[in-house]
Amino acid sequence: MPRPTAAQLAYGSCTVIFSTLAMLLLSQTGSGLGIAVIALAALALGLLVAMTVPLPRTQAAETAAQGVPEQERVPTAF
Repeated sequence: MPRPTAAQLAYGSCTVIFSTLAMLLLSQTGSGLGIAVIALAALALGLLVAMTVPLPRTQAAETAAQGVPEQERVPTAF
């Protein structure tokens, strides 16, 4: 399994924090079970968001996706 990128970590963490706060404020729960359910739901949502963030594509992957053979690729100057 590839390592998560900084963007995935940031989006997932922000999702967990903000969704937990929003669900706790909206539900106004005070029981331990309710807080645990909300925390687990927020963690699942954060994981879902982190895994659906598009991964950066390398130049080789983009070229392969376009169907251009490796011999015909021209390196780009920066």
